[in-house]
Amino acid sequence: MATVVVAGTVTYLVSSGSDATTSASGKPSPGQVRQYALRDMTAGTAAKKVAGLPAASTEPFSLLGVTWDKPRSELRGTVRVRTRDAASGRWSGWREVEPETEDAPDAREGAARGSRGGTSGLWVGPSNGVEVRVTGHGRTLPAGLRVDLVDPGKGTVGSGTSRPRAAGEGGTDARLAAAADPIDSPAPGDSSSATPEPSAPAGEEPTPSESPTTATTATPTPTATTAAPSERTTAATAVTAPKPAMVSRAAWGADESLVKDPPEYDTSVKAVFVHHSDTGNSYTCAEAPSVVRSIFLYHVKSEGWNDIGYNFLVDKCGTVYEGRGGGVDRPVHGAHTYGFNTDTAGIAVLGTYTNANETPAGVAPTQAALNGVAKVAAWKLGLTGVDPAGKTTLTSMAPNGTGGKYPYGEKVSFYTISGHRDGFATACPGAQLYAKLGAIRTAAKALTTPAVAVTLTGATNVGGRYYTKSSVTVGWKPVEGATYEVRVDGTVAATPAAGASSAALTLQPGTHSVVVHAKYSDGSTADSPASTVVADVTKPVFATPPALALRRATVNTTAVPVTLGWKATDNALLTSVKATSPAAKTFAGTTTSWAATAKPGAAQTWSLTAADAAGNTAASGISRSVALMPEGQSTRTGTWKKTTNSSYLGGYGLYSGSKGASASWTFTGRSAGLVVKRQSNVGAVVVYVDGAKVGTLDTRASKLAYRQLIWTRSWSASGKHTIKVVVAGTSGRPIVCIDGIAYMR
Repeated sequence: MATVVVAGTVTYLVSSGSDATTSASGKPSPGQVRQYALRDMTAGTAAKKVAGLPAASTEPFSLLGVTWDKPRSELRGTVRVRTRDAASGRWSGWREVEPETEDAPDAREGAARGSRGGTSGLWVGPSNGVEVRVTGHGRTLPAGLRVDLVDPGKGTVGSGTSRPRAAGEGGTDARLAAAADPIDSPAPGDSSSATPEPSAPAGEEPTPSESPTTATTATPTPTATTAAPSERTTAATAVTAPKPAMVSRAAWGADESLVKDPPEYDTSVKAVFVHHSDTGNSYTCAEAPSVVRSIFLYHVKSEGWNDIGYNFLVDKCGTVYEGRGGGVDRPVHGAHTYGFNTDTAGIAVLGTYTNANETPAGVAPTQAALNGVAKVAAWKLGLTGVDPAGKTTLTSMAPNGTGGKYPYGEKVSFYTISGHRDGFATACPGAQLYAKLGAIRTAAKALTTPAVAVTLTGATNVGGRYYTKSSVTVGWKPVEGATYEVRVDGTVAATPAAGASSAALTLQPGTHSVVVHAKYSDGSTADSPASTVVADVTKPVFATPPALALRRATVNTTAVPVTLGWKATDNALLTSVKATSPAAKTFAGTTTSWAATAKPGAAQTWSLTAADAAGNTAASGISRSVALMPEGQSTRTGTWKKTTNSSYLGGYGLYSGSKGASASWTFTGRSAGLVVKRQSNVGAVVVYVDGAKVGTLDTRASKLAYRQLIWTRSWSASGKHTIKVVVAGTSGRPIVCIDGIAYMR
């Protein structure tokens, strides 16, 4: 409830809603939004529709905006507000707030339940009173008009409110240019400034060539995650730039519990669009985190977006802030340039940078802000090898009829650092900031150096590490006038001659870091990403030699189921174990067994070769023979009957239902197993080994199966043993059917 003062009387205004959030402990979480519905204030004979809110006392707020029901509907009219300063109690003059539909998510996010259209947010500083007038150009205004008052809070989250998302969560990684194949890398320009300062005459305007041009229109089938070859960024060289310092989401106080959906990712970042937040210029640099937090709350809670729309924000002091979550070094799909959010990043400069004689009036961007934009643009584009002074082709993704500047599917040529107005019919980023884009491109270009991409041959790449016995050749694509050094563990190991494109290294055993260091003709330098190379001359070891044992499965006269087990180790990385006999088969280095079959009646050699990533090998093997003793070779007591069936091992089997009847086999070997017929109505036998009872074995199974090896026993060495089975006389199913034993010598 807010107090309203009208003609000396005190009335009360009731809020139509509040998005204040609380933590699990009941304490307010960082920031809240209160909403007040605007009322119809149109006079009976007025030619224009007017809605508004009389001057009212409110809860504290620092940023405000006017929103309406349908996110893509346009407010044709003028929005004016005035606010009361919380400290002095003075009312400000009337200020205009721009209706905006161009800073917007794509259709999926923008059409989500609760999405609304809105003006830009206006930063007014700590305030406790507001008055609003919305005057239409005609007799209509959007439905559901309200004013949203944003209190940014203190930027701290109470226990239980946060749901932080890992930077690497989900999605597709951008291709890092520095890790790609060698690319033509001409030396950078003549600029020698280590931290270039964008500069341009105060009245400089972009030349006509800086405006985007429409490419030949084809029949497009654009997608949010892929680009056709003809759309790839046209950059003269892969580039890299230092990562600027930036304020993380946690540091500026993003309440991650408000972000309901995981981030979406594109395949690359081909361009950046520069914006102004159009929130006014009255903030101080100390207040900038609160401004960022307010924009986040306005985008999420007032306009219904999933997260803040911009990927990065820069304040007037040049401080860079992480925007939309998902990882600053990843191609996070933003909500900043309607129609061209795919494969781009949005950078917003806090403030309003229209001309001074425009309404609302803007100011010139500070040099520090221009430097901040140049640094983050150069770094972000450099991650995907994009020239910050180049051009690229993007495809319009704005469905026809929804306000996009270009028809859906049209291919448009842009500078890789462009202004918001290039992609949408808007004044953003303001004439005074737009005039500086050329200087920002120049400064960003001066920050970049050609990326040194390397290849390694003579070594095996496993999971990003290279393995060799001792030698490896490092290759690169040389730049004219550049000199190169190959450094191993920080020490120069090779200084190739001018123009050389490779160097051979002989490494001592151990793990090493290999870097190619380039020095260009203008004095700038660059290093390739460090490659980890493991030099290894030690052979693998069979810590457990191969051992063969019978296994439970179906037996026939030509194949007895066996398991070959082993354990191979290596001091670096074991990559494979190969069987060479009695059959050829390759296993992963982590595999320790092989379910195979042995041919009965003859000795077989079982040979293995273990190999590590460097190519070192070790071999091991054993020789074993497997034999079958059918039921007819057993010594029996009690009553046993013969059943003839070709499914038995010898063409017949023995069965008995007499409790206590027995059959025994004596053999010399190191592994043995019992072969039986299984079905649903057979019973159990008691098993004895060398005269000692070892347990009761139920031969029942749900389905009929012949020649089943269902029990095995192994010994450490070959010896003479006796296996005996005694009919247990199972109630209701006393019969058992035996088919002999299998054993291994």
